[in-house]
Amino acid sequence: MTRNEKALPGRHRGEEGIALLTVVMLTVILTVIGIVSITTTGMDIKMAGGERMRETSLNAAEACVNSGAQIIQQTLLNAAIPAALLAAGNNPVITLAPLEAEIMGTSDNNADSADPAVAGNAPNAVLTLPGFTIAMDLDRLYVRPKAGASLAFGAGYEGTGSGAAGGGVEILYRIDCYASDAGAQTTGRVTGVYACVSSGDTCQRKI
Repeated sequence: MTRNEKALPGRHRGEEGIALLTVVMLTVILTVIGIVSITTTGMDIKMAGGERMRETSLNAAEACVNSGAQIIQQTLLNAAIPAALLAAGNNPVITLAPLEAEIMGTSDNNADSADPAVAGNAPNAVLTLPGFTIAMDLDRLYVRPKAGASLAFGAGYEGTGSGAAGGGVEILYRIDCYASDAGAQTTGRVTGVYACVSSGDTCQRKI
């Protein structure tokens, strides 16, 4: 047997070692790629879930703002918060005295707040929707003549009903709503400003 023939078995053993090392390296690389892919997918799912919760909380807060506008309009129409809105089990649950004072103008721009981050916050009403509790704060801002109305201020502009005095001005209100999920992990806030005819006939959102 020649020298070259004796060298062949050793060369084959070296090639087998390189093949094994290559397989191990590829296995490690594929494992790392798999772990990174799983981690990235998990993060994407978590981010998508968080975004969905944020949108849901904003929708809940928007529903609260719309409810606040209805409360204002009905209170102006009746010159008081209707008894039906104060009945047991009503949703939202209304804190009568502060809210009625805000709407009717006996107390403007109170320092109350619906913000859960404010210590001792005192919302005017609390709305409950599936998965969310929404705190509502309503502030009466100011009174102004209606566009095109010739009514002068001071001649019974606070009046209610369908008369000229009641219908010649509009009152601006700010409705601030904070929606929090059950675990208080997600909070959505929506603020709306409404111009309401003092007779309670209409309430139009401005911003």
